[in-house]
Amino acid sequence: MTLQEYDYARESPSKLAASCLLLALTMKNLGGWTPTLEYYSGYRSQDLHPLVKRLNFLLTYQPHDKLKAVRTKYSHKVFFEVAKVTPMDMLKLDEILKNC
Repeated sequence: MTLQEYDYARESPSKLAASCLLLALTMKNLGGWTPTLEYYSGYRSQDLHPLVKRLNFLLTYQPHDKLKAVRTKYSHKVFFEVAKVTPMDMLKLDEILKNC
């Protein structure tokens, strides 16, 4: 989804990928940012928090009237229906990120 949004073009691909991973781990309740992830990504959890919040905002308030092909594609079982995953509540996400 970030490929379709110009605001994310200025983010480094590695930071964007790390933030997406942290958001996915948080959404699926699979734990937080471990020392191993910090070591290999080069990012501390706190460095990723603003971008994680922006990504969740993008998921929460995505426009449903345009670019339906991408949403349809990733709603398929082949892609584990990731387009159907419910975004996190912004306040809950903020609380979780403060604790990690």
